[in-house]
Amino acid sequence: MRGLWDSERRMAKNSRIEWTTHTFNPWWGCVKMSPACKHCYAEAWAKRLGAGVWGVETPRRFFGDKHWDEPLRWNAEALRTGVRARVFCASMADVFEDRDDLDAWRERLWRLIEATPSLNWLLLTKRPDLVLKKVPWAREWPSHVWLGTTVENQTWADKRMPELARIPAAVRFISAEPLLGPLDLTAWKDSIDWVITGGESGPHARPSSPSWFRDLMNLCMAADIPFHFKQWGDWAPGQGISLARVRSARADDGTTMLRVGKKVAGRTLEGQTWDGLPRAVA
Repeated sequence: MRGLWDSERRMAKNSRIEWTTHTFNPWWGCVKMSPACKHCYAEAWAKRLGAGVWGVETPRRFFGDKHWDEPLRWNAEALRTGVRARVFCASMADVFEDRDDLDAWRERLWRLIEATPSLNWLLLTKRPDLVLKKVPWAREWPSHVWLGTTVENQTWADKRMPELARIPAAVRFISAEPLLGPLDLTAWKDSIDWVITGGESGPHARPSSPSWFRDLMNLCMAADIPFHFKQWGDWAPGQGISLARVRSARADDGTTMLRVGKKVAGRTLEGQTWDGLPRAVA
């Protein structure tokens, strides 16, 4: 078990997540709150390590000083090399979860972020309505702190985008992953600096319609918004792939989708890889 925990700590630096450099988790654990959470990869990973940290009353898992010192080392490296790293915070939690027992740890996180100005911090939340109540930067937002929210379908975009749009973050971004329905962000295109999207992976992955991704891509191209297509997930369009011994499903737009696994499905859309980044770093 200790080996698995050590492996997770090593994964924090040089993250496998395509749109970030490192990940930092001030704690582990959360509560599911929308359809994107149904097959939460973070909950599954925590359970694999024997950590039951999901649920309203369940205690969260916290870490010691050695863990909290890692971003300080990354900041020193950035100063030495002149290359700013992107730090996704948090892949195994939501730092804006509404729990009083997290307040002291949040305060420690804000101090750490302020002490590492050579890193770009990416805060991704499903609770944008709580952000201004939790951060100390309601009036003067740090230039190295980016804020994003998950919008898996139109219903949740309509709920979360107005909240994101009113926050004066240096970079505002969305994660439409897993994308579970068509998404029209036209009303908020002037409030978005970056769009990340992708399909779902894992044993219970739901297929996304290719037209949903294309529509987002076209909006971003028309509005000059950087676009990042992270993955198809476990399901990919079936054109040119043999159906033999492969599970298939009909997407909402009528496309035949095949369950070929994340690695085989890849991450090319319309014949190319989309690795857009905000203009702050592009």
